[in-house]
Amino acid sequence: MKPTLVVLAAGMASRYGSMKQVQGFGPSGETIMEYSIYDAIRAGFGKVVFIIREEFLDMFKENFATKLKGKIEVEFAFQELSKFTGNRQIPEERKKPWGTAHAVLCCKGIVKEPFAVINADDFYGRDGFEKAYQFLTTQVADNNYAIIGYELKKTLSDNGSVSRGVCNVDSNGNLVDINERTKIYRNEQGIITYEDESGLHEVSEDSSVSMNFFAFSPNFITQSENYFGEFLDRELHNPKGEFFIPLVVDKVVKNKEGDVKVIPTSAQWFGVTYKEDAPEVKASVDKLVADGQYPSNLWA
Repeated sequence: MKPTLVVLAAGMASRYGSMKQVQGFGPSGETIMEYSIYDAIRAGFGKVVFIIREEFLDMFKENFATKLKGKIEVEFAFQELSKFTGNRQIPEERKKPWGTAHAVLCCKGIVKEPFAVINADDFYGRDGFEKAYQFLTTQVADNNYAIIGYELKKTLSDNGSVSRGVCNVDSNGNLVDINERTKIYRNEQGIITYEDESGLHEVSEDSSVSMNFFAFSPNFITQSENYFGEFLDRELHNPKGEFFIPLVVDKVVKNKEGDVKVIPTSAQWFGVTYKEDAPEVKASVDKLVADGQYPSNLWA
């Protein structure tokens, strides 16, 4: 059974200010996620599932379904606020989706095979998909997952702070814990720093970080459902509360439900966290095409 690629594309990109998921960066108008899908197909993935808001379905079909026909199976899952909330009354002030782990939960019944999860607006590089495919076809199990780990220094934006899941890894390459740092940047002295309620903290440039590139068995969807109820009991009335994938991964490890391998990649990440990132991303894509790593038209 070929693994599936799950693409997180339900967010409205509040910091970026537009639907960055469908902005073209390649020579033939390719989006960032198309390069991920292209790399996934080359690695051997058999299906892609886009997690979107239902109102974007026609737009996503128009942009992707036709060009991917015959190249990889395509399905859609819808992330909606009411899904998996039971009888709870959702506060009126809650507008944004519940977060990435809830998005994966919305794949219940659609994803039944080992799968990788990625963001729509991050460029991960071919090496990451090859390593994810190898893991998903040889090692994944209900008690054995993986994170494709990127070097922190290769994942920053020059235009503002970023959110990263900083991984603490043991001598066997297993995750000890993962801490979601929501404001990481390089300060004026050139030191990578993150901010939280207690102040400023230095973090190593070589830290392994999660870029929301995970490899799971379908059991992770069940675990997400189990922990989502706990999250809602705690955060239902917090309009900014988010049910992140790293929160579930951290619970899986600490509750001894399974191991999570951190598989390092030396690939250079890039993405469009801010509008100002867009010219740099386009230049990076153009260079990869010029170097022969991708064709000038992915789907010709």
